[in-house]
Amino acid sequence: MITLIGKELAKKGTSFIFQGPADECETCRFETTCIGSLKVGRKYTITEVKDSELKCPIHAEEKVVPIEVELADIEMLLDSKKVFEGSYFNYEKPICTIKDCKYHHLCFPDGLISEDKVSIAKDLRESPDDCQMGLSLKKILARF
Repeated sequence: MITLIGKELAKKGTSFIFQGPADECETCRFETTCIGSLKVGRKYTITEVKDSELKCPIHAEEKVVPIEVELADIEMLLDSKKVFEGSYFNYEKPICTIKDCKYHHLCFPDGLISEDKVSIAKDLRESPDDCQMGLSLKKILARF
């Protein structure tokens, strides 16, 4: 999908999480092209940067460039019994009472929302052995 991003941020391979539009976007003539196809809370990866520039008052240098993005692959931890490359699952936030866990960002990854259907693109062959909840987990790469 095509969107716009600040010129200084437009680098192939860069990932970002769309946090929502700025107030100034509501009256911008490029609103539909820029943010119309993006979903709040989703993680995107830039796959191509175009050569043109447009004016935009909210970005540094007041310039944006068109880019192509796709939903990003997401590293996460999953119950090791469910890890089979190529299989699909509906993401559910795990039940965890540990607030300061060093794996929190992998158990509750940015970009995924409960009930998202994703595939296990790759078993990353990493298994933390110190889950404070005592769970057997494996690190995977999830793909939409």
